[in-house]
Amino acid sequence: MYYRMRRSQEVSQNIYAMLRGRTQAHGELKVDGVAEGYNMLDFPAVALILLLTLCLCHSTKESSILNLVMTVFHVIFFGFIIIVGFYKGSAKNLVEPGGLAPFGVKGVLDGAAIVYFSYIGYDSVSTMAEEIQNPAKSLPVGILGSVLIVTGLYCLMALSLCLLVPFNLIDKDASFSVAFGKIGWKWASNVVGAGASLGIVASLLVAMLGQARYLCVIGRARLVPPWFAKVNPSTGTPFNATLFLGLCTASIALFTELSVILEIISISTLLVFYMVANALIYRRYVVMSHNPPSQTLLFLFLLSSSAIGFSMSWKLDEQWRALPVFGGFMVAITAFFQYMVPSICQPDEAWAVPFMPWPAVTSIFLNVFLMTTLKAISFQRFGVWAFLITLFYVLYGVHSTYRAEEMGVGAGEIPVAHHPSAQQTKLDIRAL
Repeated sequence: MYYRMRRSQEVSQNIYAMLRGRTQAHGELKVDGVAEGYNMLDFPAVALILLLTLCLCHSTKESSILNLVMTVFHVIFFGFIIIVGFYKGSAKNLVEPGGLAPFGVKGVLDGAAIVYFSYIGYDSVSTMAEEIQNPAKSLPVGILGSVLIVTGLYCLMALSLCLLVPFNLIDKDASFSVAFGKIGWKWASNVVGAGASLGIVASLLVAMLGQARYLCVIGRARLVPPWFAKVNPSTGTPFNATLFLGLCTASIALFTELSVILEIISISTLLVFYMVANALIYRRYVVMSHNPPSQTLLFLFLLSSSAIGFSMSWKLDEQWRALPVFGGFMVAITAFFQYMVPSICQPDEAWAVPFMPWPAVTSIFLNVFLMTTLKAISFQRFGVWAFLITLFYVLYGVHSTYRAEEMGVGAGEIPVAHHPSAQQTKLDIRAL
């Protein structure tokens, strides 16, 4: 949900920067007497979210076609920016002023923690498993392929931007539009602003599409009211879940500033990826390989503890001597665990993570490391939301699922992909 609010607010900022030729105002209305970070009403973001919500409620097929068209134009803008950046840019801007890394290694890592949310959204493809052909093979290939392609484009665009203007002249709100204006290409500044907004709308559309399916599946499991799991018989879409999430997202985006959303998204994404990496190790070595759980749980505990120790030593400049100790300990216990605890892959599995447990261990370490670079306010805000969600789960989710099991209600009784219009979207969803 926060990812969707961030995208909508970025669009509103890009549009206003393009039309007004400045980035200090984004069509927001300031409200006095409200805490900082929540006192700016962003009506363009609300309008965009509601418009896309109506599109998704109408039909998945038409929404996927719209997304495909916008994605094509977005890729064209990518190519234009990269080519112009390398053609008009100068290598001197990469090293002047301050050198290649003016803020040092810590500055690079702090920036990585903030932009980590850029890797949200690829898992949205997995929510369409019921609506694509051969998901066991198509999903891993699609997710990994999209991550590699987008990462390459992201790096090329960042490099082209740094070639166009020095880092200290990069505008934080509309970087590419302002950069083209600084080299004298005013017309390109407006075109790039429009293209950036178009691309953000496309990614926002995909995020909203996947989010509604998440809520629909959770509703079928009775963790939330089953009303969210109902599928509209005429459109074949999870209408209730889509409408509810759209209204909630629009309400929060109305008064929450982009900086607050970025902080919550960053810590939430890092924690989710951390938990997934832990679950991957547990599933491979306990569920699939039938090893005693105590060995794997002890390894995960020692791994997380040493990762925290390494990260805190890095953050505290006077503790650099402890870095090789914690780093060497992590490598040692991982190698020992791999040697002592056998891993068995099921022969009927179409795809499995190779070189286990090293990829998951690396993910655990990086997520813990990047989380320690975030501000304390990020953990406080995340703690409030986590408490509210946990409270809802304890008061409603646990009892609802228990009653459903007692009554013999199956999670699969609510059809999702049997409607003809849903079946027609199989090929279209693959384009997402």
